Amino acid sequence: MTDVQLPIDVPAIQNLLPHRYPFLLVDRVVEFEPFKRVLAYKNVTANEPFFNGHFPGHPVMPGVLVVEALAQAGGILTQLSTQSSADGRLFYLVKIDGAKFVKMVVPGDRLELDVTVKRVIRNVAIYTGVARVDGEQVACAEIVCAEAKA
Repeated sequence: MTDVQLPIDVPAIQNLLPHRYPFLLVDRVVEFEPFKRVLAYKNVTANEPFFNGHFPGHPVMPGVLVVEALAQAGGILTQLSTQSSADGRLFYLVKIDGAKFVKMVVPGDRLELDVTVKRVIRNVAIYTGVARVDGEQVACAEIVCAEAKA
C-alpha cells in the first residue's frame, strides 16, 4: 500500500484489521496523514445486534463499542502508516484513559472517528480519539494498544 487511495471501504479495511462482523466497527476511512491522524466513519444502523439488549425500545450504542471503534480506527492508522496488512500483526487494546461520554449514539447516526497518534514506543501506540456525530463530540478517550505476536 504505497499510495493510499481515499476513501477506503470495508473490503480494504478487512485487509488491515482482523475484525469481522459483528465486531468490525469502521465502515470507511476518509482522511489519512501517515503516523499522525485518521478520520473514519461507522454508520450506526437499527440492525446492529447490540441494540437488541441495549436498550429495547430505546436503542443506544454502548460506550465501550464507541471506544472500540476509535481503537480500530487507530489500528487502521498504524497499519496504513507502516504499509502493513493484518497478516501476522495483531494489536490489542491494553488501556483506556480519560474516557468521556457526552451524548448518546443512536440508530441513524454516522459516527465520525477522529484519531491522532500521541506517541509510539516500540510496539505500543498511544492514540487520542474523539468520536463525533454531525460534528458534535459524543465521546473521547486516550487509547493504548500494543502489538502481540500472532
